[in-house]
Amino acid sequence: MIDSHAHLDSPRYSQDRDALLARAWDAGVRTILSIGIGDGPDTMHQALNLAREYANRADIPAIYASAGVHPHEAQLADDDAYTKLNELLDQREVLACGEIGLDFYYDHSPREVQKAVFTRQMEIAAAHRKPIIIHCRPSDNSTNAWDETLAMLESEWSPTALGGILHCFTGEWTHARRAMDLGFMISFAGNITFPKAQPIRDVLVQVPLDRVLIETDAPFLAPVPNRGKRNEPAWVAEVAAKVAEVKSIAPDEAAFRTTENFHRFFGTTVTAENAR
Repeated sequence: MIDSHAHLDSPRYSQDRDALLARAWDAGVRTILSIGIGDGPDTMHQALNLAREYANRADIPAIYASAGVHPHEAQLADDDAYTKLNELLDQREVLACGEIGLDFYYDHSPREVQKAVFTRQMEIAAAHRKPIIIHCRPSDNSTNAWDETLAMLESEWSPTALGGILHCFTGEWTHARRAMDLGFMISFAGNITFPKAQPIRDVLVQVPLDRVLIETDAPFLAPVPNRGKRNEPAWVAEVAAKVAEVKSIAPDEAAFRTTENFHRFFGTTVTAENAR
């Protein structure tokens, strides 16, 4: 399995990160994409640092990284942040720019600032020919963030033909379809196991299996039966199991196909270390 979205640099792992990665390996996780947003632009390099710290270990999953400014911290983005992002996206271990996008639920940064920073990061990612990982959260009872995110992707990102990932998908089928038309993968997290998440599962039914990724978004959104606990990459197995149930396939096939999807999308390969 691959956990395509985990915040391995979270301070919530500072006391047991080695053990957590060993548990992931024991659960069958062979690759993790460590999301490089830190707690703001000053720390977006931490995911890459972890990928390098744990490189060439045969007893834990292979770790890749991303880099980006989350919409929550968009108001902190300045020239230094963009310079840093440029440097990070130039590193071979950094597969994508993200997570970036719009969050109209918390509005920690003004919406117009979020849009401007989103646009600038798309420009930087395009210059490095790296795909993007999208965070999108609408305000209550509204799809406004989805509508605006997809409109920006269609006008500003589509010409790059680089695609990306809709991370922790919570939108409607029309949003998934529009994104797939732009070459995006749709990633499902632990919240698809929640009792009230039937609308998300209904979308999963319609998304072709070759466009599906799985993730934990650890340390957030721990799946049932661990809901409410600190999430970790080992529990992506619960997401794979729910995808299998919804798709009426075996859990092993869900794990294999989503792993295949990840490697195909990013052009990565199964190495001797992460195939063991």
